[in-house]
Amino acid sequence: MITTPVSDTPIATDALIVGAGPAGLFQAFELGLLGIRSHIVDALPHVGGQCIELYPDKPIYDIPALAVCTGRELVTRLEQQAAPFEPVFHLGQEVSTVVPAADGSGFAVGTSAGTRFDARTILLAAGVGAFTPRRLKIDGLEAFEGTQVFHRLQTPMAHAEHAVLVVGGDDAALEAAVALADAGARVTLAYRREPLPAGDAAIAAFQAARDAGALHFQAGQVTGIEAREGRLTAAVLLDSQGETQTIPLDAMYVLQGLSPRLGPIADWGLALARKQVPVDTESFATAVPGIYAVGDINTYPGKKKLILSAFHECTLAAFGAAARVFPGQAIPLQYTTTSTRLHQLLGVAATPSD
Repeated sequence: MITTPVSDTPIATDALIVGAGPAGLFQAFELGLLGIRSHIVDALPHVGGQCIELYPDKPIYDIPALAVCTGRELVTRLEQQAAPFEPVFHLGQEVSTVVPAADGSGFAVGTSAGTRFDARTILLAAGVGAFTPRRLKIDGLEAFEGTQVFHRLQTPMAHAEHAVLVVGGDDAALEAAVALADAGARVTLAYRREPLPAGDAAIAAFQAARDAGALHFQAGQVTGIEAREGRLTAAVLLDSQGETQTIPLDAMYVLQGLSPRLGPIADWGLALARKQVPVDTESFATAVPGIYAVGDINTYPGKKKLILSAFHECTLAAFGAAARVFPGQAIPLQYTTTSTRLHQLLGVAATPSD
């Protein structure tokens, strides 16, 4: 995977893909087939989108030629497929501004991390929006985010001998609680009730650690916090009996899952319909010339929110983008069996056409 550091100089690119899920990864491949190298921005710190965040280890059965694969396996295969075209990834940042050039030649794009692009075309593959952590709505808690309050597991060993509260009941919360306990932290997991909404494997590992006294469970909901001298010292929890419990802590992990948020995309002038982007199915162009949309973020008559449908959309969007990147040039349809460019990149001989 190619990544680049943030620079004060705008990055010139013919194609900027917003979203590094399955649609975004396959979009990079389809653009590459047409001679267009891409940059990819995603709000998550890793590629994979919904496949990795929501069902990394669950089986998927409707990918052509793959009888079954997990979300994680699919993402790995798509990364490998796009790799010869060297897409450049900018992860952990959200596209925040998009300003069309006055002459219609492209867009000035900025991200939440300060990265800037001069993009000829933009291809939205943002799924149902940028995934953001579900936060606790508690006054004053935000001030400790990044120092004592976290939404992704940091280095567990950094919390050795610390009192750590993990809030959540899904696989990610239970796995984090076990990892922290294994690293020597004094862990309490808080969730509103049992049984916990996690998979069997995560529950078994959690229960084993609980039975061994390596961590504790507290049913209830966090309703407040205590702080002293600028540091978070405790969480206030309303338990299942209606009693208030105070849980001392050095760190808190709020792992309540992720929520999709359309974010700044709503301000791009794309004529949204129920938080989705209408497109022309000839090229999956949006109402803004030069911006295309594929995958779950788009809508059109007969739309089906399936990964395999997104792959088809990526192909036509790539041809639409190529027409802008190479104006006046014919964009030939090449089969990958005879594509000179692809075989040069892969280092194999092309199959002669009939």
